[in-house]
Parts: sequence; C-alpha cells; structure tokens
Amino acid sequence: MNTVTSNPKTEFLLGAGLDVLHFESREWLDTIDFWKDEIRFFNDLLKHKEASDKNNSEYESMLKNLDKVHADVFNDLRESVVKHEQLLSNIELAKKGLSDNDYREKHAQLLSRINTFTNDFKTFKKVVFDYSKGL
Repeated sequence: MNTVTSNPKTEFLLGAGLDVLHFESREWLDTIDFWKDEIRFFNDLLKHKEASDKNNSEYESMLKNLDKVHADVFNDLRESVVKHEQLLSNIELAKKGLSDNDYREKHAQLLSRINTFTNDFKTFKKVVFDYSKGL
C-alpha cells in the first residue's frame, strides 16, 4: 500500500493568513542570503587548494557546480520570492483579477522549490565537506 505523507507544517501554513505566508517568504530571502554566504565560504575553501589540485577532476566538478548553484539557482530563487512578494502587494492593493488563492498556489510552488533545493544543497555540502577532509 502506497501512502503519501504530507508535511503538516506545509498544510498549516498554506491555510494560514497572508501575513504568515509573507513572513515565511521573508525567511526564505534570509535563507537564500545565508546560502550565498555559505557558497562564498566553499568557494574560498576550494580555491585555496586550486594551485595544488589543478588537474583534479573532482575539484573542477565541484567548482563548476558551485558556480552553477551561485549564479543560477540562488538568483532565480530570490527573484521568484521577490515576485511572489510583489503579488502579495498587488493583492493587498485589491488589483483586479487577483485573489489570495493565487498567492497561496504560488506559495506552495515556491515552498516545494525551496525544499527541493534545500535537500540538493545539503547533498552538495556533504560532497564539499568530504572533499575538504582530504585537504
């Protein structure tokens, strides 16, 4: 029997007031900023060994992934959350054609993206930590 386990926090938050969802969106922006700081740390750590590891394909692969994560995902996530907050602003201004359901649906999509990225980023950090242990 296959059962899907839902996250009660997610279901609670999506039914919460828009102010609670706004607060969560602001937390996401803080988290993204923190991840950017972590990426700078990893980048500095990996570049520190660059001179001795120029021909190390594992090292090169990590740097390429680091650049991709930093350039694409963080900026895209941040932009998506900012647009999400702008949608909330337009809803609060009672612009025609918008409802809080639009915001809630977008919030659920962003929450899924944030959760997926969080798991992917944890995996990436484990790779970097394992690599750095050998430095």
